[in-house]
Amino acid sequence: MFALWRWPASPSGRAPDVEGEPHTVALALPTTGRSTLEVVATPCIVVEPDALPTNEKAGGSLTAWLSTLEHTDHALPVAAHAIPNPTRTAIDSAHYSRTTFTRTVALGAELESLLHADLRPYQVRGIDWLDSATAEHGGAILADEMGLGKTLQAIGHLRRKADSATPQLVICPTSLVGNWEHEIAKFAPDLHAVGYRGGAIDVSNPRTVVVAGYPTLRLHTERLVEQSWATVVFDEAQVLKNPRTQVSRAARKLPAAHRIALTGTPVENHLDELWALLNLVTPQLFSHKSQFRRRFTKPIEAGSASAMNRMLDAIEPVLLARKKIHVAASLPSKIHSDLLCDLTDEQERVYDRVLHDASEGGFGSGAQRQARVLAALTALKQVCNHPGLVTGDLVELADRSGKLELCVDIVANNLETDSPTLIFTQYRTTGEILVRHLSERFGITAPFFHGGLNQRERAAIVAEFQAPDGPPVLVLSVKAAGTGLTLTRAADVIHFDRWWNPAVEAQATDRVHRIGQTRTVTVTTLTSTTTLEEHIARMHDRKSTLTNMSESSLTDPTGKAGVAELARLDDDHLIDILRRKRENA
Repeated sequence: MFALWRWPASPSGRAPDVEGEPHTVALALPTTGRSTLEVVATPCIVVEPDALPTNEKAGGSLTAWLSTLEHTDHALPVAAHAIPNPTRTAIDSAHYSRTTFTRTVALGAELESLLHADLRPYQVRGIDWLDSATAEHGGAILADEMGLGKTLQAIGHLRRKADSATPQLVICPTSLVGNWEHEIAKFAPDLHAVGYRGGAIDVSNPRTVVVAGYPTLRLHTERLVEQSWATVVFDEAQVLKNPRTQVSRAARKLPAAHRIALTGTPVENHLDELWALLNLVTPQLFSHKSQFRRRFTKPIEAGSASAMNRMLDAIEPVLLARKKIHVAASLPSKIHSDLLCDLTDEQERVYDRVLHDASEGGFGSGAQRQARVLAALTALKQVCNHPGLVTGDLVELADRSGKLELCVDIVANNLETDSPTLIFTQYRTTGEILVRHLSERFGITAPFFHGGLNQRERAAIVAEFQAPDGPPVLVLSVKAAGTGLTLTRAADVIHFDRWWNPAVEAQATDRVHRIGQTRTVTVTTLTSTTTLEEHIARMHDRKSTLTNMSESSLTDPTGKAGVAELARLDDDHLIDILRRKRENA
């Protein structure tokens, strides 16, 4: 990314009138006498390299960068590399700026042949940074804000390291094991992703990436430490923030040449958590907790700005944390993230029992058949949300639904970053569970916008949420809130369950992605792997024959067209579609 600014006089002029994202950037610029540099908050326009203006009024710095784009030798003036370090005691050298830029451009061209993905410039830079940080320090923490593609950047790094002929390992929450397998197969199909849940580990393929959940690491530590790993990636690494837990101790035992932690919240409560992650990935740099506390934690807690700057300077080589505003010009107006959630053991049992009971006597014929198919679909989708919705056991909610646990992990991250969130569901009972679980987990009261409210009650919820000090989470029925609302205080949307018609999900998303929204909107859809929901997701992606994607079905808000299409199938074909695909489990 390039920041463009006018510099007619000290310290700077207004941002240039060119296409790009307006942003204020801290830059090291000459002072009035031009004899010293001073860090100045400078109004800029942020653009990607291929959007740099080329008119005749371009100043010397811009001309130099344009020449660098063409790979010609041109000295960079001071204003071409004016980003200060965290302590504001130095700026990047011209050599570093040029080398980093040209290397990133070259890597982007290389990755086009290695990954099946349209990488954005900041993602290419992230992969390059991971390569450099792990090579130099043995580990790194990628702490980009949620929605910027930490998983894809990690996969890019794994792909570039795959030729080492040594297997690699990903440790993640159990609910994300299937998602990692899916993402690796999608973006780097020549890697061999293997979900591990215990037993012998097959690493005969030199490009194997083993994916295991944190509980599996804890229960099968001896197996996992028997193997030497080229790289270990710890996803949602805040799980390891307490180094005294059994799973944290197991993570530190893994023999790995390089370690990478992925987290959107490297600090949730206190700086000791940050030390734990730094110690996990780079123990040779951050070995003594007492020293870290003495140098950084205690003075920072006492309000020392200089200690904060010293800490930022110390961790900069091994921690990269970018927010959406930092890469705004490289982002679309909406970021879509489809996450696959593993079922818990209880969900698997209940799902199989519901399908068995529904199909045991056949689905009948005529209108009766369509009603029975709809009832089975509804029950199966509710199991994916939470098994208690079918069994009636709702005394305890936690740790019984992979989707619910992943959802609250996302909300936890958004609470940490003060990002208001909308959660859409098609079932009122699911909404009630979400409200209750958010209260039990975080102590927050999330309003629930649903069809049972009158107009006055609905208007009050919208006004309350849109207020600057409104609730951090709003749960909504996708049918009741699909049209007519403006909820632009949020820029994060979670679709908790899948609707047959993608247009309905899109309408719900447009509650935040509309006039008045000034931020990039992050849209996350949660899909229970191996289940009916994967078929719905494929229907969205490929417009498959499972539903009639005619104009009439696209405007069908009830999903009846999709249900009717399934009801037309014979029993064996229908059951095969609804059955869990255990070979993918």
